Amino acid sequence: MPGRNALFIPGPTNMPDAIRVAMDLPLEDQRSPDFPVLTLGLFQDLKKIFKTGEGQVFLFPASGSGGWEAAITNTLSPGDKILAARHGQFSQQWIELCRRHGMNVEVLEAEWGEGAPIERYAERLAADKAREIKAVLVCHNETATGVTSDVGAVRKALES
Repeated sequence: MPGRNALFIPGPTNMPDAIRVAMDLPLEDQRSPDFPVLTLGLFQDLKKIFKTGEGQVFLFPASGSGGWEAAITNTLSPGDKILAARHGQFSQQWIELCRRHGMNVEVLEAEWGEGAPIERYAERLAADKAREIKAVLVCHNETATGVTSDVGAVRKALES
């Protein structure tokens, strides 16, 4: 795209004009009386995508931060000990979210622009002999700095 500085990472990215024009349709208001009718078909289509005929599909309209909050509040409780690295804006937001929900977050400080400190995760997890840490958070792609962290290595550190 001549004349454009495109950013190609997960998260907010620039969109080619052809796609932008094709999508230029009025949005459906989620509070309109027509919205439930629009979503009914989605429930069946999602069952096909997830290859299930059973169960109830729920739609959760939110940003990525809404997904974080749902994951945190549905799996952890106030007072739970969490290990997380702060190495950019989004990892910082995870930490703040957990603290707002009353969780005890132990923060591994790292230079912004570097990935999550794998060795420090491993050391801290190995030292947790009483298994007090209930959750380990790692931001895979810190879009604010453009750095990707090795989530697989953090997962391996959990086995220590």
